[in-house]
Amino acid sequence: MKHKHRHAPAAIRPTQPEAVNIRFDFTDPRALAVAVAGTFNDWSPTAGALHSTGDGAWLTEAALLPGVYEYCLIVDGRWMPDPLARESVPNPFGGRNSVLKVSCSPAAAHLYEATFTPFTSPQT
Repeated sequence: MKHKHRHAPAAIRPTQPEAVNIRFDFTDPRALAVAVAGTFNDWSPTAGALHSTGDGAWLTEAALLPGVYEYCLIVDGRWMPDPLARESVPNPFGGRNSVLKVSCSPAAAHLYEATFTPFTSPQT
């Protein structure tokens, strides 16, 4: 039995975006618990616990699809924007949410980095 479906060649078939591993890290030698909550995990502070690596360093990784996300860190129960985030926006609670832009390709990520990283000339 033949089907009348036409299949596009692989080179022009639309592809599903792939998740990108994103690393969240935070440093505070006094912190006892750190988590990340945002639009990528329904703002659930229990879904994004960071793990202590010692010396006050905390980290976790999340596989996120390309897109723009808002998030906050929760440090010992206190919600705060990520001090390493390049962008933030006001939230409805009078604070700020960090903004994370996940690129769909390494080239797009490199272009974003080049656009927002200040140029410093090497010291000679």
